[in-house]
Amino acid sequence: MISNSSLNFLLPKSISAPFAAYSHGVEVAAGSRLIFCSGQLGIGLDGQVPTDTGAQAELCFANIRAILAEGGMELSDVIRINAYVTGREHMKPYMAVRDRLFPNPAPASTLMIVSGFTREEFTVEIEAVAARQA
Repeated sequence: MISNSSLNFLLPKSISAPFAAYSHGVEVAAGSRLIFCSGQLGIGLDGQVPTDTGAQAELCFANIRAILAEGGMELSDVIRINAYVTGREHMKPYMAVRDRLFPNPAPASTLMIVSGFTREEFTVEIEAVAARQA
């Protein structure tokens, strides 16, 4: 267990280590504020969608950063990430962005391969949960 203010990042030695940079669980102290971000797609304010998955992931996290800022939080408050990509070839570019933005202790995280999104050009969608002591 790694403690970070009102959070405990749970990495029990009694189970297999995480496959990548994420925590198996995150405990949030009572009385903390939470923000749940809807899934964000890699689309800019101008409506442009990059063809590169890494660039789309950067936009997804920029959108999440803006949502969190609106609620008085930042990316360092993220405790859970759910990400979806449309193929195995998109996993590595997504993970490179995630790992750069979320150093240890990393949030709890799930990455799934899905058949597609609302528009064909999207290759990644990311949702997040953030917590901060009230």
